[in-house]
Amino acid sequence: MATLIDGKAIARALSNTTAQAVAQMVADGLPTPGLAVVLVGNDPASEVYVGRKISQCAKVGIHSIEHRLAADTAQDDLLALIAALNADATVHGILVQLPLPAQIDAGKVLDAIDPAKDVDGFHPVNVGRLSTGTGGLVPCTPLGCMMLLDTVIDNYRGLDAVVIGKSNIVGKPVAMLLLERECTVTVTHIATQGLPDIVRKADIVVAAAGAPELVKGDWVKPGAVVIDVGITRVNQPDGTTRLVGDCAAHEMDHARAVTPVPGGVGPMTIACLLANTVQAAQS
Repeated sequence: MATLIDGKAIARALSNTTAQAVAQMVADGLPTPGLAVVLVGNDPASEVYVGRKISQCAKVGIHSIEHRLAADTAQDDLLALIAALNADATVHGILVQLPLPAQIDAGKVLDAIDPAKDVDGFHPVNVGRLSTGTGGLVPCTPLGCMMLLDTVIDNYRGLDAVVIGKSNIVGKPVAMLLLERECTVTVTHIATQGLPDIVRKADIVVAAAGAPELVKGDWVKPGAVVIDVGITRVNQPDGTTRLVGDCAAHEMDHARAVTPVPGGVGPMTIACLLANTVQAAQS
């Protein structure tokens, strides 16, 4: 029977550590870490995510500043807000919730954030630092994936890892983090041929394709560790819906360990965001 990696418990432990760090900073007379969250428009999923982030900030003692802008906000107006937040000494982290409306170039917006305040880890400077192993702020979901892996793997050196999906948000960063641990890493994508056979060789599988139950049980070798980043709501024959990951979890009993969906990677993303905010405030 595969071990379930409890992302909720690990996220709680990380948030407790973050709360202790914030309390110590305040006790030492340092400024309270501040996180500015910018939401443009009223995308329902984004509304939920932003609400969760703000709620979690309060729990660990981080001061959150929320900026809600209309869906028709001009790109120049958003860039002006980011410039103001970059210059604000009380703001240590800036998060612009994606996706952005069509009239706004997300790349230009993310590039405008001060890399030292880029708690999402998406700025090219932080991406470059990650790729060269020279520090910087690491994207939250890949960082969370590694923390989950660390609970079951002591030595990564020489292990075969397969990352399914080459996104800038998850796939590429987690591949670089695995390379830093001296894994042999294969990154697959939509044009990859023979995906099942590639996955069957892996000691570590990180599935981040956004394709519900893509990875079948017979793709995963006995003893592999599976990190399932995907989450999709699918319709059931009885008219209800359920959340599933990129892996057919019910077929993974022969794995060494797997992350559940929900309750695996998801909770780690916000916990890592808060940790990154404290790191930015301490830098």
